[in-house]
Amino acid sequence: MPDPRSFLPFALPDIGDAEIAEVVDTLRSGWITTGPKARRFEEDFCAFLGDAGVQCLAVNSATAGLHLALEALGIGPGDEVITTTHTFTATAEVVRYLGADVKLVDMDPATLCIDVDAVAAAITPRTKAVLPVHFGGRAADMPRLVPLARRHGLAIVEDAAHALPTTSGGRRVGTLDTDATVFSFYANKTITTGEGGMVAVRDPALAARMKVMRLHGMSRDAFDRFTAKVPSWYYEIVAPGFKYNLTDIAAALGLHQLRRADDFQRRRAEIAAHYHAAFADLPVVLPPGPAAGDVHAWHLYVLRLAPAAPVQRDALVERLFAAGIGCSVHYIPLHLHPYWRDRYALAPAMFPHAQHAYERMLSLPIYTRMTDADVQRVVAAVRAALG
Repeated sequence: MPDPRSFLPFALPDIGDAEIAEVVDTLRSGWITTGPKARRFEEDFCAFLGDAGVQCLAVNSATAGLHLALEALGIGPGDEVITTTHTFTATAEVVRYLGADVKLVDMDPATLCIDVDAVAAAITPRTKAVLPVHFGGRAADMPRLVPLARRHGLAIVEDAAHALPTTSGGRRVGTLDTDATVFSFYANKTITTGEGGMVAVRDPALAARMKVMRLHGMSRDAFDRFTAKVPSWYYEIVAPGFKYNLTDIAAALGLHQLRRADDFQRRRAEIAAHYHAAFADLPVVLPPGPAAGDVHAWHLYVLRLAPAAPVQRDALVERLFAAGIGCSVHYIPLHLHPYWRDRYALAPAMFPHAQHAYERMLSLPIYTRMTDADVQRVVAAVRAALG
């Protein structure tokens, strides 16, 4: 077992004094649930995206945001939603929450994102939406996917859990011509609120529906009711909603994390560039960079072992762990999990690119608290294991 005192974890949040002070201020304010800081965070997030036509709704997880978006779009029993097998289960499970069916497709091995040609082949009369995933911080091929979906009358909900501050076609993810974009602020993401997420949406009607459904289907939220000039205890339940609001304690973290998002991205890109140079001569496939002129968030740094690699993936993970280096695998594709496999009679042969990548991929540490010495430690351990 590696010495826990010298173990380099796979990910660590980068929390500074400003975040801590803002949380303390929130605790002392007396308003710790959804209130003024959650609203400020929504406003700041919209300003960060830089598109006046976008509304932002803070939620307690990206999973909640995806669920709200699909519900607002009217997805339900009898409908199909296309997404990739190469993702975390949350992307697909929200479709099942609504009684609709998931249609899984393969990934593009060049980008590790959803294969647009596979999406085109999977569309049926039941298809109502497509749910692309911007994997690892690189944007999916949205210049091809958006026109395809629109030609078929399909809604588009982006899973942007990895994609702050990613760009596509020179525009920040969250401002594209889609129906909704959902970001994650989980502990290991590019910015964090511990748990939390944000939905960016253009259509005011969709935004209104999501806002109501975010908190029990109430016609007024608590902040409105208790801070109005004429306070009112009265509200109406207009729909059977959910409990998906973000607290002010979490938003307090987000306010300052957001201000650091571009600096965080630059540091992650520096680490990725260092890894690229250090691993260029090894029997590995380096992770794809962004499309020309675009920004990669570098949430993940995913190596794939080439056929000439002297060890298999699992053995490499074990060697790195023995050297005190944390790593992970993103992801065990959905078609291998019992629920998805059995419900839709899925087999690895149906997803050759995702299956091939899964058997050979691992994610290395890449986060802003890593020092140059930490990065070099990872490089040395990988080179020793594959040299």
